[in-house]
Amino acid sequence: MAEISTIARPYAVAAYKLGREQKSLAKWSEMLGFASSVASDAQMQAYIQDPKVVSSELQAAFLKVCGDKLNEQGQNLIKVLVEYGRMSILPAITEAFEELKALDEGTLDAQIIAAAKPSAAEVKDLVKRLEAKFGKKIEANVSVDSELIGGIKIIVGDTVIDASVKGQLQNLAYTLSA
Repeated sequence: MAEISTIARPYAVAAYKLGREQKSLAKWSEMLGFASSVASDAQMQAYIQDPKVVSSELQAAFLKVCGDKLNEQGQNLIKVLVEYGRMSILPAITEAFEELKALDEGTLDAQIIAAAKPSAAEVKDLVKRLEAKFGKKIEANVSVDSELIGGIKIIVGDTVIDASVKGQLQNLAYTLSA
C-alpha cells in the first residue's frame, strides 16, 4: 500500500500550482487548514469512515459544515476526494501544500525544543544563526520539554540538531552497547 504522503502529494501540488497561478496561496492555505480541521474532528472522522454513508451524503454534509470557507475550487477538491474515497488524507494534503508554500516563500519552519524556557534574545540569536545556516527565513516554534534535562533540540525540515543532555546520554548509551 502506498504511503499517505505519496498519495497526498499530487493533490497538494495541484492546489499549490492553482493557488500560485491565481496568486491565492494564502486563500488556499486558509481553505485547506479549515477543511483539515473539519476532517480531523472525531465525529466527522467517524462519519467519513462509516461504510453506510454514501459519497453524495458525505460530500453534502462536509461542504455544508465548511460553508463559505471554501471557494469553488476548494469545493471541487473536496468533491474529488470524496469521489475517490480519500478524505482521510486531507491533513496530509494540507501539510504537503504548506511545505510547498514555505519553499516558495523562502521560509522554513523550525521547532525549537528547550529544557528550560529560553529568553527572547536567545531565541532571536538562534533564529538568526539558523537563517544563516539554511539561507532562508526561519519561522520558529519554541516549546519546553523538561525531559531533555538540559540543552536544546532543533528540528528544521528533515534536519535534527540535538544538543540536549538526554540526546547526548542516548548517544553514549548506544556507543557503549555497540
